[in-house]
Amino acid sequence: MAVARNVTVIPARARVRNNQDEVEQKKLRVAAYCRVSTDSDEQASSYEVQIEHYTSYIQSNPEWKLAGIYADDGITGTNTKKREQFNQMIEDCMNGKIDMIITKSISRFARNTLDCLKYIRQLKDKEIPVFFEKENINTMDAKGEIMLTIMASLAQQESQSLSQNVKLGIQYRYQQGEVQVNHNRFLGYTKDENKQLVIVPEEAKIIKRIYRKYLEGESLIQIARGLESDGILTAAKRKKWRPESIKKILQNEKYIGDALLQKTYTVDFLTKKRVANNGIVPQYYVENNHEPIIPREIYLQVQEEMMRRVNIRNGKTGKKRVYSSKYALSSIVFCAECEDVFRRVHWNNRGYKSIVWRCVSRLERKTHLCNAETIREDDLQNAIVQAINEVLGSKDSYLSILVENIETVLNENADKPTAGIDEKLEELQMELLRLANSKADYDEVAEEIYRLRELKQDVLLKNAEREGMRQRIEEMTKFLKEQPKQLEMYDDLLVRRLIEKIKIHDRQLKIEFKSGIEIAKEI
Repeated sequence: MAVARNVTVIPARARVRNNQDEVEQKKLRVAAYCRVSTDSDEQASSYEVQIEHYTSYIQSNPEWKLAGIYADDGITGTNTKKREQFNQMIEDCMNGKIDMIITKSISRFARNTLDCLKYIRQLKDKEIPVFFEKENINTMDAKGEIMLTIMASLAQQESQSLSQNVKLGIQYRYQQGEVQVNHNRFLGYTKDENKQLVIVPEEAKIIKRIYRKYLEGESLIQIARGLESDGILTAAKRKKWRPESIKKILQNEKYIGDALLQKTYTVDFLTKKRVANNGIVPQYYVENNHEPIIPREIYLQVQEEMMRRVNIRNGKTGKKRVYSSKYALSSIVFCAECEDVFRRVHWNNRGYKSIVWRCVSRLERKTHLCNAETIREDDLQNAIVQAINEVLGSKDSYLSILVENIETVLNENADKPTAGIDEKLEELQMELLRLANSKADYDEVAEEIYRLRELKQDVLLKNAEREGMRQRIEEMTKFLKEQPKQLEMYDDLLVRRLIEKIKIHDRQLKIEFKSGIEIAKEI
């Protein structure tokens, strides 16, 4: 005989609590989230109004308890990485401190659909609703998430549209040559009342020092350590100088009064990720935009020296060598046989210790065996002193040679004008804007602009080389006139100042001065 099933309902057991607990339990802990998009005065006012509104709104509801006002001022809504108060609010929700969130609209909460839905679902798992006033959506309602998905997508489209409009506005200003520079961490310049770049004299001295030291042969790290030892602060007011910062200063065209616009561009309007612009989007080069700190010819000489340092190679094998500025003779002493550099070595020959200079090819003994002799450092230095003294001993004849040389430089290599190129570039750039929608014509004009820019750069470089040679001749002339007597000992600083290159063949030295004078010496 079958036994009938018996089901007994066990009711939920009511929690025993006192009256005060019951009153507190009924009250929802409600937080409000506010955000404004910019830091303008008008929006800042809106920011304050929102805080006031939600404080009053929550406190006026007897069933709610204020759990806090979370407000981000002037922070982007397209992602939540930099929204500190927003992130703190979510953390407090996860820690059980908040029962409900109120915010003005979806676009105030998030303009990124993925971020928005991620946090809404995260809060729903904790049974924490978000109420959007403008859209009248409560995320715990049955239709809440469907409506939310639609509204968040619209908000994302709005943000994308705004981003595109801002980008077009910036590009238009670029085309008009309007330069926007963040001068807060821009050593050498500040902005006047008209928002134009103006020189800060004390900071300009630091920039000039960096350029001068580099052309005198110092490395990036040496320049950095020198600035640190003199207590000079960076643009960010830090004591530590990084070699990368020195390099950026040496490569920044703004120090010659120009401005290259759109060096980077935004690849994702949501993440705001920016990457280097390697020809993907147009760039705009504005010449003579503001007063320069560094003369154009000095700037171009620095760029040329940078290229020289990174391209020191064995003349025959093409193997790259690392530039060194530790000693004045580093990277300027070459082997005439294999065209490689000589390196300073602490030598121990059968118990006899000395400092010598040896061809790097001989030191490596891998791909090419060079037969260049090892030169003792004191012999090398003595030969250089003798060469300088030989010039000093016949200074009158050398002075006349230098005068002839400088006249030759001025007459035969006169400055080539760039005005014609500039006019053509201006015409082509206007044509480029007009043909922006015609791909074939656009590419053709763009290629011609690139060609003319390269031509102009070559002309400017040749003019800079000419000016550099003139300065080096003048430097040698000044030395000969001011040096009262012959040298008694080797001087590293003087070698950096006067000597361009030294070639060694057997024990024969050919010493090339920066002024063009050449002296042969035998060790």
